[in-house]
Amino acid sequence: MRMLAACLLFALLSLAACQQQKEPPASTIFGTTKEVGDDQQVYDLPSIRDAGVLIGITLSGPDTYYEYRGEGFGLQYRLAKEFASSIGTTLQMEIAPDTAALLERLENQQADFVCMELHPGEPWLTRSNTPLLREAIAKWWNPSRAKELQKQTKTHVTRRKSRPAMQDRARGIISPYDDLLIRYSSTVGWDWRLLAAQCYQESAFDPKAQSWAGAQGLMQLMPATAELMGVPKGKVFDPEANIAAGTRYLKHLTGLFRDIKDPSDRIAFVLAAYNGGSHHVRDAMALTAKYGKDEHRWRNVAPYVLRLAEPAFYRDPVVKYGYLRGSETEAYVRLILGRWQDYCGVARAVSAASQPAPSRRSVKDGSFRSKVKSAEEWVPETPTENAASEDKEGKEEGINIKNVKD
Repeated sequence: MRMLAACLLFALLSLAACQQQKEPPASTIFGTTKEVGDDQQVYDLPSIRDAGVLIGITLSGPDTYYEYRGEGFGLQYRLAKEFASSIGTTLQMEIAPDTAALLERLENQQADFVCMELHPGEPWLTRSNTPLLREAIAKWWNPSRAKELQKQTKTHVTRRKSRPAMQDRARGIISPYDDLLIRYSSTVGWDWRLLAAQCYQESAFDPKAQSWAGAQGLMQLMPATAELMGVPKGKVFDPEANIAAGTRYLKHLTGLFRDIKDPSDRIAFVLAAYNGGSHHVRDAMALTAKYGKDEHRWRNVAPYVLRLAEPAFYRDPVVKYGYLRGSETEAYVRLILGRWQDYCGVARAVSAASQPAPSRRSVKDGSFRSKVKSAEEWVPETPTENAASEDKEGKEEGINIKNVKD
């Protein structure tokens, strides 16, 4: 019996030893995943590369990360994109409401690193159990690169040749593109003069206009928006293709604000979304409701659009998408509605089947010398400041869009 028991014990020990030999040894050099606790696993650099996505988490702000027209901006975000590219991955950015939530989500492996300098001059923070990622960041990190990117940002300008806001006031001709604006205004169901007012604010009627943010053409389509709206490659600067896509996008945005029952208010919300993004407009609406006002009235929401540029508001728990260049978006809506009112006083309302008088150049040598600030360039010093356009086509104040008549 004793001999049999000894044989069985020897066999069990031999089987266990064989199973241990079959398990691969853990390697910190190649980042083999190993167990931590009962169910948590280390997700270090090799796993990130395999997945192809590096996830950063940050607090929203003008220097960290914010969205503008569907694209990501911010110094820390640009640095993180460069790092992600250097390790062969794309970057996914997440926003935390505060520092405590940011650190908690990092430790819970909901993000790979903190995309902001918690201590000036120091590399981004990672978890203690991701040494390979931390080492890669430390080797790549170069404080001088941040200074270079800041200098580049200051040189980013909007390039365009401005045309007059009104090509021929006496004959009611707004621009060389009136026929296209009339034709495609029916796509969104707008007065064509409203579409013309928006087009002028976007590009000053320059079909080759390009903004610092990458927007292009008469309606300043961002590359991702142009692709979404089906603009063929190489056609984004074509006036008809650009206007057609811009109106399709306006129609899309109008559908997102079906809950705004008043048509006049809905126009303002859609314009704000075209400039700042629908998610940011919804954030401003959430703040409006939080402070006890009707979030479906633009006059109530506009002040909170402005306040989305203030940390106390863009880090409020009801705000999901963070910082917005609020003064730009508020002014964008106000300037367009004001110019629409002006256009309605001089340009006739026509059906889509009508054709305006032929366009002509306003200067003998064929050039156009008037200037207008683009939406992103127009950031008033104070929210209450009345805007005056540089084209001397009239003041835009005291606007009531319900009083605009043909």
